[in-house]
Amino acid sequence: MAGISEGKAPESNGESDLRFDLREHSVRHINGRLHGDLSGIRHVAIDHPDGAHNLAVGVDAPVNIDIQGHAGYFIGGMNQQAEITVHGNVGWSVGENIMSGTVRVKGFASECAAASGHGGLVVIEKDASSRCGISMKGVDIVVGGSVGHMSGFMAQLGTMVICGDAGHGLGDSLYEAVIYIRGKDHGLGADAREEPMEETDRRKVAGLLEKAGLDYAPSEFRRIASGRTLYHWNADAEQEY
Repeated sequence: MAGISEGKAPESNGESDLRFDLREHSVRHINGRLHGDLSGIRHVAIDHPDGAHNLAVGVDAPVNIDIQGHAGYFIGGMNQQAEITVHGNVGWSVGENIMSGTVRVKGFASECAAASGHGGLVVIEKDASSRCGISMKGVDIVVGGSVGHMSGFMAQLGTMVICGDAGHGLGDSLYEAVIYIRGKDHGLGADAREEPMEETDRRKVAGLLEKAGLDYAPSEFRRIASGRTLYHWNADAEQEY
């Protein structure tokens, strides 16, 4: 089929590679193939994404996927098992609702990166825009640069490591997720508070930085967690939360 090459790698033990070109095939076509039987496939390359949306959404296979350029929104959404790398920038909601595997962005990410993620790892090597990790439910997120306002809003479970600064409202209405920030925050959100860094925190940060390939000292980070004052309705508070 034109535009798609399937060939055994020279050193292959029976596994094959797939290569797609978005100038010749639609996103629907490529995602349909990725949702099919990928047994024996170890690597998928997608050329000329040119800002296309919804690439590699819903993949459920242990394959490496390289998107060779800038992409649009919802890249790698609902990912399970796959190791997806975007060699460029992405739009909204990269890694939205990720369940496992890894989604890595070599450039910048727009709003709501890793929103509602249940598991796996999302790495943004540069900056992420507002609401990074909104309503995260178990995913780990590492941002090599800074994040925009209201990041970690209503984050329920998981860990976010921010190597740069954060906009205002960081960790607003946190549940059990924990945020580690190396730079300056421009104001914590409701019920978020800074807590002492323990040895377990430093080990967790070190482990995630190593997975992300970022070289920072865990001792440079601060821990932001929930004050748990919003867990129960308090009639005496008179809406003053």
